[in-house]
Amino acid sequence: MNIALFGGTFDPIHAAHMQAARAAARKFRLDRVLFIPAGNPPHKYCDHLTLFPQRYCMVALACAGDRRLIPSLLEAPTEEGKSCYTIDTVRKVRRSLHKSDRLFFLIGVDAFLELPSWKEYRRLLDLVDFIVVSRPGFDANEIRKVVPEAMTPSGGAPSKPDMIRLRRSILHVLRGVHLPVASHDIRKAIGSGRSVTGLVPPLVEEYILKEGLYRPRRGGK
Repeated sequence: MNIALFGGTFDPIHAAHMQAARAAARKFRLDRVLFIPAGNPPHKYCDHLTLFPQRYCMVALACAGDRRLIPSLLEAPTEEGKSCYTIDTVRKVRRSLHKSDRLFFLIGVDAFLELPSWKEYRRLLDLVDFIVVSRPGFDANEIRKVVPEAMTPSGGAPSKPDMIRLRRSILHVLRGVHLPVASHDIRKAIGSGRSVTGLVPPLVEEYILKEGLYRPRRGGK
C-alpha cells in the first residue's frame, strides 16, 4: 500500500487541506491518507488550541465519504501531557507496515521550510518520502536549502524539478493546490460573524456553528 501521513493542528481543517490530500492521492496513487490532529504539538501554544476531541471530530467529518482519507488518533493527548514529535509518529507507523508498503509525509511548503527546527529532522528525512505542497510562484530551490548537503547523493540518478533525491528518500513537490486558505483566517472570519461557506467542508461548517467554535466568549472584547 501507499500511505501518507498528514499532520497538523487542523484548527479547523479546511478546503486547502482537503484539496492537498486528494491531489496527493491522485498523483501518488495513495491508498490511505492518515489525517493526524496534533494532541500536544511542541511548536504551538496548546492553551489557544481548540480541544482535541473537537478538532478530531472536525477531521472525521471532513474525511467522511472518501475511504482513502482516514482520521487518526496517533497523536491524541496522553495523561502525561507530553508533546508529540513527528519523528516518533513516523517510527510508530513504520513498525506497523509491511515491507512492501511505501510511506509518505504530506506537508505544506511553509511548514517544510521550518523542518530544521524539528526533532531529529535529518533522521526524519531518511525515514520517509516527503510530498511538499507548493504554492503559486514558489521557488523549489528553497526546498533544497532545507536539506543538508551531506544528505544529497553525489552519484546515481539525477533529481528532477519536482523530485529531489536524497540518500535514502525522495522529496516530491506537489503543485496545483491554489486555495489561499489558512486556519487562522477562518477563525478570525467566524469570530467576526462572516460566512466561511466553501472554505471548510460543509459538515465541518455545520459542526462549527452547532458547537459555537471560534466565537468570542461572552463578556470578552
